[in-house]
Amino acid sequence: MTTIRLVPAVGPAAGRRVRFPALDGLRGVAILGVLLFHTGHLPGGFLGVDLFFALSGYLITDLLLREVETTGAVSLAAFWGRRIRRLVPALAAMLAGVTVLVWLVAAPDVVRATLADGPWVQLNLLNWHLLAESAGYWDRFGQTRVFEHLWSVAVEEQFYLVWPVVVLVIARCGRRVDRWVVVVALVASVASLLLMIALVDPVDPSRVYTGTDTRAFSLLLGAMVATRPMRAVLARMTGRVAGAVLAFSAAGIGVLWWFADGVNSLWLFTGGLFAHSLAAALLIGSCVLAPHTVVAKVLAWQPLRWLGLISYSLYLWHWPVSVLLSGQWTGLGEWPRTLLVFAVSIGLATLSKYLVEDPIRFRARWARGRSGMIAFAVITAVLAVLWLVLPAPAPPAVDLTGLG
Repeated sequence: MTTIRLVPAVGPAAGRRVRFPALDGLRGVAILGVLLFHTGHLPGGFLGVDLFFALSGYLITDLLLREVETTGAVSLAAFWGRRIRRLVPALAAMLAGVTVLVWLVAAPDVVRATLADGPWVQLNLLNWHLLAESAGYWDRFGQTRVFEHLWSVAVEEQFYLVWPVVVLVIARCGRRVDRWVVVVALVASVASLLLMIALVDPVDPSRVYTGTDTRAFSLLLGAMVATRPMRAVLARMTGRVAGAVLAFSAAGIGVLWWFADGVNSLWLFTGGLFAHSLAAALLIGSCVLAPHTVVAKVLAWQPLRWLGLISYSLYLWHWPVSVLLSGQWTGLGEWPRTLLVFAVSIGLATLSKYLVEDPIRFRARWARGRSGMIAFAVITAVLAVLWLVLPAPAPPAVDLTGLG
């Protein structure tokens, strides 16, 4: 039996966060599920994105509440600056590298889609751009769009823009910030779920799957677990059976990943995704409260943790690699090609983390303050020029001579 120790959201060293290895392991599980899904081996592996959402909601809210406890407010400029240093370097390197490579070697339809989607990725609006094209997400996820997986990055970026402002407004309004964060997150989560149920199209659920408004509950349920009241409730609910709760949550998520089948699983969009996100939030909270349970220790396994530490870059690179190393191009069977995609993606993600992400995030002084904003503006301008100067192939001509 394991006794839960309630880990405070903040403390005397509120600027420092206690590192929970199991959460890194959860990232590893999430990216592994996505990779297996995109290589055709795990029908419900796309739910790894929801696990990422819940983790992001938890971690970002935890940071914001620590800052509120220390300073009484949230520095939006500092928060967004940290997000830029964390996310933009790897994303910009991938966008530039993949775009040039696609332009050099890929088929014309892939080049056209890449140049059309790139600016929307840069604006963090790719999910809405894809929806505006009125094409089914599940049918569209093929071998022509190397940036299509970045719809989820757009959803998270939109959350990072809005949620800190909400927490700042709550902090400015008075005390009991944690309680009001719970109330706002809960109300918004329920509204998001109801909107998903109301808008879902049984034939094509793309609108509710990739829309920010209908996916917000995945992030917000994770955010709720980061508050003191919800940690206290979770501690009372689990008590000395934390290990069993963790095992049950993990097993439930595993079953959903095995049986979910995208467009053929309408139940996902009428409450199933909400239940999965709730289980993910429960799993995250339990790993934090009871890090010495068996499940938490398994998740803290070093190879799984390392996979989680490179998960952001691995997510960025895996789909372009999968598109460019298609079975038709490589001539490999299903599993040999899968291993090749895994190996190349992990290699590129490792280079990205240790040569691009970590140096800029932790050691580059020029990436902070005013010089950091100038560097961000330069990167933005360079990418914008890239979309303009690379000529797109002409669309295929339509032969009308045979009509009639």
